[in-house]
Amino acid sequence: MDGQKPDFSNKAYLFPYINREGLRFGSIALFVAFVVAALAYWHPFLSWFVIPAFLLAWGVFLFFRDPDRYPPDDEKAILSPADGRVCMIEKCTFPDSLSGETLHWRVSIFMSVFNVHVNRMPTAGKIAKLEYIAAGKFFNASLDKASKENERCNYLVEAGPDGSVKYAVTQIAGLVARRIVPQVSEGETKARAERFGLIRFGSRLDVYLPEGVEPHVKVGQIMVAGETVLAKMP
Repeated sequence: MDGQKPDFSNKAYLFPYINREGLRFGSIALFVAFVVAALAYWHPFLSWFVIPAFLLAWGVFLFFRDPDRYPPDDEKAILSPADGRVCMIEKCTFPDSLSGETLHWRVSIFMSVFNVHVNRMPTAGKIAKLEYIAAGKFFNASLDKASKENERCNYLVEAGPDGSVKYAVTQIAGLVARRIVPQVSEGETKARAERFGLIRFGSRLDVYLPEGVEPHVKVGQIMVAGETVLAKMP
């Protein structure tokens, strides 16, 4: 967001920009709220549900909020791809579908329903491989087994000037989440902090750092997508 002036107005917090994926769900919720309000004219007892219905519709829109982000000037910084809180840090190999036997540091970020769910690129790079695994269970996303059992989408990213630095990102549907929405195609090149997808209603995102790169965060730390530094490029 270079050169763009941040908006500190109350309007930006109460009525933020909404990701296109949320327009359909928000519109449905808003339509239901208007139906409840109309029916309350003939059935007064429904008047108790009018305000909650409109608040719920507003909440659905807010879930899909997509605020601007301002990455640091350090081009070597590997940024958090998700809002949320770090729930696990451990060494493991890339997801099976992406192959490889080398151990990498994996940083897992848990997103509650109150977090922004639009995911952003940790670095500039090419999506070398994208694999969506739709058939899966819905374990709590904070559990380790969710990375192998739940619905998920794996991305292999080639970064660096010559594409020699490789890392992986996995979007994992959680206990409440029911849909992963990739917004990038295999072979596409994306800029740092650019949007690449989202997960609906609570989930987790794993980042497998490049070989030899150690994380600069700790378990429990709050992350901001496109801004918080996870690690540094080799």
